[in-house]
Amino acid sequence: MHRTTNHAQEARFTAQKLACLAVLAIWTLVGCGGKAGEPSDPATSGATTTTEIDLLHPLVRIETSAGNIIARLDGDRAPGTVRNFLNYMNEDFYNDTLFHYAAADAMILGGGYSADGQPKPAPHPPIRNEAHNGWKHTRGTIAMARDASAGIDSATSQFFINLADAPALDHRGLGPEEYGYCVFGEVIEGLDVADKISRSATRDRGGDLAQMPDPPVVVKAIDFVESR
Repeated sequence: MHRTTNHAQEARFTAQKLACLAVLAIWTLVGCGGKAGEPSDPATSGATTTTEIDLLHPLVRIETSAGNIIARLDGDRAPGTVRNFLNYMNEDFYNDTLFHYAAADAMILGGGYSADGQPKPAPHPPIRNEAHNGWKHTRGTIAMARDASAGIDSATSQFFINLADAPALDHRGLGPEEYGYCVFGEVIEGLDVADKISRSATRDRGGDLAQMPDPPVVVKAIDFVESR
């Protein structure tokens, strides 16, 4: 599926990604914090403007076939989870994937299946579960999915958006069933789009696709948005 951004937008997104990859490498070595992309001196850089990206609380746009969703991620309380999500984003892993599960007015789940409905293996190992970070599963939060049967630290690429309060998913204890699911940010624009996706007609394709939107809802891309 072709992306809807024009060539100028594509170039801007690519420049943002390359800049972020360099900063992420530093962030991994020295820890989270600060801002990237501070305006540079046009006299020395030759550039007229530079997009500012706050890597501690970055804004990301989830561009879907049903509309756009903008989320603010929390690299302060979920540093490893945000770093993992941005790595997948910068590798274009989420391009042309599905919101493959929808529960009306409850949640939508994506990040694990390609647009043709095939599983998309995660190229990176599971990450540490940061569900103990104090975030609660309230309406509008974005969180990492995991396989409870595979252990506490089993999240890779799949994420979901809560469309109703879900306290059963909060961190409540140290066992696999009680540890919870890590919230790592919240939707600040486009929650109505997520609501609409959750209310899609669905069909049962079995397994993880038991409630797949029909027609499919495709994540075209996930990219940075300028800090606000």
